Amino acid sequence: MRLLFLGDMVGKPGRTAVWERLPGLIADFRLDFVIVNGENAAGGFGITEEIFQETLRAGADVVTTGNHVWDQREALMFAAREERFLRPANYPKGAPGRGSGLFVAKNGARVLVSNIMGRVFMHPELDDPFQAVERELSACPLGEQADAVVIDFHAEATSEKMCFAHFVDGRASFVVGTHTHQPTADHQILNGGTAYITDAGMCGDYDSSLGMDKEEPLNRFLSKVPKGRFEAATGPATICGVGLDISDRTGLAERIAPLRLGPRLEETTPAFWG
Repeated sequence: MRLLFLGDMVGKPGRTAVWERLPGLIADFRLDFVIVNGENAAGGFGITEEIFQETLRAGADVVTTGNHVWDQREALMFAAREERFLRPANYPKGAPGRGSGLFVAKNGARVLVSNIMGRVFMHPELDDPFQAVERELSACPLGEQADAVVIDFHAEATSEKMCFAHFVDGRASFVVGTHTHQPTADHQILNGGTAYITDAGMCGDYDSSLGMDKEEPLNRFLSKVPKGRFEAATGPATICGVGLDISDRTGLAERIAPLRLGPRLEETTPAFWG
């Protein structure tokens, strides 16, 4: 199975770049399943239902989120009725929406996608992510109810991300880190067969501060006095993500490589996709 994960869409440049490029990527690389993190898609803060639906129309099978999931209040309403919209699974019981789902890929594979948020340096501090993922994997084990398992681990601390991946090694196909918006170079397959990357990066304007216009963040570092709101940068976007080949036999990772397309970073696509 060929799977593509795209990192956090940030603002109009990020979401527009994804909508424009994703259909071609699906066709050119014959992708079976696509996951996009959309938590910063609406001006850098949250996601609207219209943006969510347009991302599905572009070819995404699932949209994950993170700590900004409720920044647009309408998400509290549509989260409950949209099965392909995920918020972190370790929100307390009773939170709107769902944190995991079992979906069918184009090749017929059953794909469990789980969205879980870390706790180190994160706000709000949610329930234990390790216990949360244990519940999700116990309910839908790889090789039994699921042919592949992908976990978007939305977290700040690299140590927490790496320990989380080792905790599920051999029980998940892929653990992908999101939230820091910077693509890391540590894509690898762990000893048990789980693919891992600390952060997939963002889909947005990299001439910025994490996708935000750099003037206000820079001002706050220099003066400690806010002059205005953070606004999403409006320059040309680079889309960043990760490509994965997953064994149809074991559900574990066979190959992993980054994908970067756009004007700011060095472009690359998974060589094993041709």
